[in-house]
Order: sequence, then C-alpha cells, then structure tokens
Amino acid sequence: QVQLVESGGGLVQAGGSLRLSCTASRSIFRMGWYRQAPGKQRELVATITSTTSTTYADSVKGRFTISRDNAKNTVYLQMDSLKPGDTAVYYCRADQVWGSAYWGQGTRVTVSS
Repeated sequence: QVQLVESGGGLVQAGGSLRLSCTASRSIFRMGWYRQAPGKQRELVATITSTTSTTYADSVKGRFTISRDNAKNTVYLQMDSLKPGDTAVYYCRADQVWGSAYWGQGTRVTVSS
C-alpha cells in the first residue's frame, strides 16, 4: 500500500500561479496529477516517470510544469497563467510498474476571474 500526501491547493486570481506537491510513502514508477471539475469526469493533467518522461494534457501545455524529486518521492505541479477553467479538485496518482495504482485525497484549486 502507498500513501500519498498532497498540498498546495487554494484560491488564486486568473493569471496567477500555484504549486502542488504530492509525497508518496515509497518510491513510485510514475506519478501524476489528474483533475475533476464539477459535473465533469476526472481527466489527466500531467504525469512523470522515474526517468522524467512527461506527458501533458493539451489544455495545460505551456502553462503547467510537472517535476519530481526521486530522493523525496515527491512530485510537483507548477501551474502558471491559471484560468478559471482550471478550477477543479486536483488528485495525485501513483502508478507502480506492475500496474498497482493509488490516489490521493485531492486538493482544491479555485481560479477566480
């Protein structure tokens, strides 16, 4: 079992920035962020593997940056140029190479116009 501890959500004005953090209780192959807006399905935001291979949703490319510190089992999501459409609950996800997946409890991000 893997525990994930998230932090960094909050309220910010459009155009502002926030940084999310997620720390896992052990080393993880792939870590990432997903988000779920009210009335919508959960969607991928960005992922990063232990070898720092990254993927991004088209909607956040150029604005969000995912990174990780393997020594701390921590993944970060730097969110810049935030838009009201980025408002959602952001969930950390951890995937082991053999297929096990774990979710954090979520952190709320609200972007005001």
